[in-house]
Amino acid sequence: GDSLRLNFSINDRLGVGAKLEFVRVENFDSSFRVTLAPNRNVNFTKTIKAAPSMPVSQPYWLQKPMEEGHFNVSNQQLIGQPDIEPSFKALFDLTIAGQEFFFEKIVKYKYVDQVRGEQNQPVTVVPRALVYTNPELVLLKKTENEKKSFAIQIVANTNIDYKKEQVYAEIGTKHVVSLKDSSGRVAKNATQQFQVSVDPKSIDDIEKVIPSVRFDSSALNYMALATVKYEHIPFINYFYTDWVKLVPINLKIYNKRIGYIVGAGDKIPEALEEMGYDVTLLTEKELARNNLQQYDAIITGVRAFNTNDWMNKYYDKLMKYVENGGNYIVQYSQANNIRGKMGPYNFSVVNKRITDENAKVTFLKPEHPVLNFPNKITQDDFKDWVQERSIYHADRLDSNFQTILRMNDPGEQPDDGALVIAKYGKGYFTYTSLVFFRQLPSGVPGAYRLLANIIALNRKKEL
Repeated sequence: GDSLRLNFSINDRLGVGAKLEFVRVENFDSSFRVTLAPNRNVNFTKTIKAAPSMPVSQPYWLQKPMEEGHFNVSNQQLIGQPDIEPSFKALFDLTIAGQEFFFEKIVKYKYVDQVRGEQNQPVTVVPRALVYTNPELVLLKKTENEKKSFAIQIVANTNIDYKKEQVYAEIGTKHVVSLKDSSGRVAKNATQQFQVSVDPKSIDDIEKVIPSVRFDSSALNYMALATVKYEHIPFINYFYTDWVKLVPINLKIYNKRIGYIVGAGDKIPEALEEMGYDVTLLTEKELARNNLQQYDAIITGVRAFNTNDWMNKYYDKLMKYVENGGNYIVQYSQANNIRGKMGPYNFSVVNKRITDENAKVTFLKPEHPVLNFPNKITQDDFKDWVQERSIYHADRLDSNFQTILRMNDPGEQPDDGALVIAKYGKGYFTYTSLVFFRQLPSGVPGAYRLLANIIALNRKKEL
C-alpha cells in the first residue's frame, strides 16, 4: 500500500511527428493526445500506490522452496528468462505517421552514486515488515535448567502502530510468544528487536523454527531480504525465511578457555561459544605476545596451514604449550599447500576423504578417553551428519599416534586417518579431518559431543 513517485520523459528525437496518446502504469491511466515537438522532452510526474495484494519482487526460481539439487519452478514458461518479471511497467501508446504503436518500459530506480555516477536499479516490492533471527542455532543442554534465548529482529518498511496484545511470534506449531508488553510504533526504516526465551524442558527434539510476526490484524510477516550486489550487473533482491534451529542435547564440557587460530573461515568459534566456552581468536600478533598456557585448548581453523604463512614461525611455541600440558587440536588443511609443521611427531596429510555422510564408523579404541569423557560416544553420535564425514586424512603416522576411528566409502578400502591423537609431554596433540565446520552449524548433536571430548583430553576443570 505504499506510494511511489514516477518521473516520465518522452522525446521525439527524429522529429517524425509522433503523438502521445496515453500512458498506463498500475492504477494510473491517463490520456494525453499531445503531439511531440521535435527533440524536446515532455516531462511529468505521477504518484501511484502499490496494491496491498501485490506480490513481492521474488526471482521466479525462488518462489517455491528449493528441492535437493535443483530449483522448483512450476511454470515452465519462465525457465530460461534471464531476469525476474519487473514489478512495474509503463505502457506508452504513440501514433507515428498514422500508425499506432505500443512501447513498454520498465520502471527503474535512478540515483547518483558519488563514484560511479548515475545508476539504475530495479524497483523492489517488499512486505510490510522484514523478519530476521539471531543466532542461527541454540543449544539447549538437557542437564541445565537455564533458559536460552534468541532474537527476532523486525525491520519496518512502513510505519507500524501496534497494541501489546497484537505483537506475537508463532514459533513453529507449538509455541506462540508475546513479544511486547506495551503499545507503540515501529517507524518506517527503523529496526526493533525482541528476545524470545526457550525453556530446555519444552523442546524434546531438534526443531527448526521460522518465526512470523503479526501486527494488528494484518497478515503474518515472515520474510527476510538479501541482496546480491555486483557492479557489472543490476542488484538482485530476493526473499527467504530466516530461522533458528533449537537443538536439545546431552552435553558435558570440561575446560573453559579456547584459543582459536583462524584459517580460511568457519563458524566453529560461534559454535564453541554456544557450547559454553570462552573463545579468543588468535592472530599472528596474539600468538607472538600471548602466554599460551592460559588456554585450556588451542584449535586451528580449517585450512589454517594453507592460509597463514606464519604458522611455522610459532611451531616451537605451540609444541612447548603442548609439552607443558596444553591441548592442541589441528583441523584439516589441504594436502598440497601446507605451510608449516603441524605436530610433535611426523605424519602426512593426504587427499583421502569419506564422502558418504552415512558411512559406517568403527571404534578402533573404544576405551580411549576421547570416546568416553565427558560424553559417552556411541554410534548414535554419527547419525544425521551432513554432506560428508571427513576430508584430507592423516597418513604415514609416527608410532606415537593413536588412531581412533575407521571408516570407508562404499567400495573403498577402510581408512583410519580421520582422528589421530598423540600424547606429548604433559599434553595432547590431535589432528582431525572430521568436518566439524559442516556439522556444528547444522546442529548435529554427536559432532558437538565428540568435539567436547577432544577439548577435554587434558582434563583440567569441569564447567
